[in-house]
Amino acid sequence: MSKFLPKTEDEAAAIIRDHATRGAALAVIGGNTRAGFGNAVATDATLCSQGLTGIVAYNPGEMVMTVRAGTPVAEVEAALAESGQMMAFEPMDHRPLLATKGEPTIGGVFAANVSGPRRFISGAARDSLLGVRFVNGKGEIVKAGGRVMKNVTGLDLVKLMAGSHGTLGLLTEVTFRVPPRPKTEETIVVSGLNDAEAANAMAAVMALPLDISGAAHLPLTVRWTFLDGKLPEGEATVLRIEGLSGSVSVRAEKLAAAMGRLGSVTRLAEADSRRLWREIRDVKPYADGTMRPVWRVSVAPSIGHQLVAALRLDAGVDAYYDWQGGLVWMRMESEPEGDLVRRYIHALGGGHATLLRATPAARATTSAFQPQPDAVALLSARVKEKFDPVGIFNPGKMT
Repeated sequence: MSKFLPKTEDEAAAIIRDHATRGAALAVIGGNTRAGFGNAVATDATLCSQGLTGIVAYNPGEMVMTVRAGTPVAEVEAALAESGQMMAFEPMDHRPLLATKGEPTIGGVFAANVSGPRRFISGAARDSLLGVRFVNGKGEIVKAGGRVMKNVTGLDLVKLMAGSHGTLGLLTEVTFRVPPRPKTEETIVVSGLNDAEAANAMAAVMALPLDISGAAHLPLTVRWTFLDGKLPEGEATVLRIEGLSGSVSVRAEKLAAAMGRLGSVTRLAEADSRRLWREIRDVKPYADGTMRPVWRVSVAPSIGHQLVAALRLDAGVDAYYDWQGGLVWMRMESEPEGDLVRRYIHALGGGHATLLRATPAARATTSAFQPQPDAVALLSARVKEKFDPVGIFNPGKMT
């Protein structure tokens, strides 16, 4: 297989124009840390953004950063940490779950719209994205958006690129918001609530003026995998509070008092709290070295536990909940059971199920992405035709 590693945007454009002229497909990747994800068709050539590196512009006072797409996420996070800032959407590292290697890139984060536990209050990766530069399927260099939240037309195109998984173009540069990093954090652990009780408790506590930035429920089957088994006995409902030290302390006291009426309460200090939420973010319970199918399901927070309860009756399933119960991480025992999963989701009011991990054989018969309604699918096809008229980018990736 040919691997192209352009060092400049113009070089990338020339490679794409050549392949478009010949109608030759290109697999578009960053660090390839999500290798195997999706239903991509095998290609003979790979176009990698890792040669396009470096921070282009960063003024902490503006809380905006512009970075070339191939820049490692670790480099971006280090630069932000020096200035006390962060990526609010808390991007997941897929390597443990998917057993992949390589280095995650900032372009890959936005191309896949990767978002973590803070998503339910801070938005997804696309919500922080202000501008992009990319090369479309004609080999044309396109710029959209900018460094301020005013260009509405540009923002629409920017959001279109986020989550397109390299099917519309090769991202070469991204500009995004970088808010202040909280000075400290604390997590309240409530023990002994079942899935339904935890969903109700999280819904109730989110209505309190406590600015909770993380809300997850860890059933018995997964609780022991976090913090090397140091969480208290019983199911764990975990609630994160971030901010200035004095504010965090006061709000944590109020939260502990409110939740103490529901179960036993334990408080995790900053170091353990940060580690716990990284492990929740990176799906530690299912980073088990197997290829057992793992689903990422987004539904209304009130029905996540109902979905899992229904599936437990008809299929072997293990699960835990993030985003106040609206994000369900599910591991199946053997087959993905895609039709069953999506049928139950539809019956409970709708949502999205994405198959993140499975064997090649299972992927061949199960759509990785939630099937689109006919009207949306038609619109998506028209957008794809405009951006990539010959269809050379990541063929089959989004089907």
